[in-house]
Amino acid sequence: MDQKYAQYLLDKTRADYNSIAEDFSSTRRFVWQGLEPLCYYASSGDKVLDLGCGNGRLLQIFKDIKINYTGADNSEKLIAIAKKTYPSATFLVADTLQLPFPSGSFDKIYSIAVLHHIPSGELRHQFIQEAKRVLKPDGLLILTVWDLWRGRGRKLNFKYGILKILRLSRLDFKDVFVPWAKKYQRYVHCFTKKELVNLTEKAGFQVKEMGMLKMKNGGQKNIFIVAQK
Repeated sequence: MDQKYAQYLLDKTRADYNSIAEDFSSTRRFVWQGLEPLCYYASSGDKVLDLGCGNGRLLQIFKDIKINYTGADNSEKLIAIAKKTYPSATFLVADTLQLPFPSGSFDKIYSIAVLHHIPSGELRHQFIQEAKRVLKPDGLLILTVWDLWRGRGRKLNFKYGILKILRLSRLDFKDVFVPWAKKYQRYVHCFTKKELVNLTEKAGFQVKEMGMLKMKNGGQKNIFIVAQK
């Protein structure tokens, strides 16, 4: 993908989430039940970065674990909501590709449903490398991406694949736009398990675990990976 277009998509995603922040947050007041098992990768006393934290709801899975939590997101409006909802926690607006933290700052990094919003293989690699930089030695990266290879995702992949073949789209193959309220079109890259593993290992991580998360409330399935620096 042309990097100027990739930057446009990054800016568009940020603007879209700022525009839908209130509605988006109202539908995500509580953490997905299927994510709760991921809390067991964190231990009491850990410094934890929630990378792409949105409205901060991931904090709910750590209610029984005393961690040092920091939430970072590039959406100013979602961060404002997070600060209001969880006033005792630390939140900041940050570029996920250029994090404002020293190297080796965190024991664990959680990144839930964020990486698929990063356009181009080059920038996705930069995202993973930056996460690795701010992790301590032997630290863990726990991330999820949407699984869009069935249902509406299959239809979207077919649609945008045809547009790409006809040279009517500047997106890469496996890239789609997912609508929100019929008004906003959110950029999403449709990962496969193999692709996610390859990307993580290319950055120098050791994959410790991976699989599928099925949300108990019937929501979107997610691919998850746990990787060690």
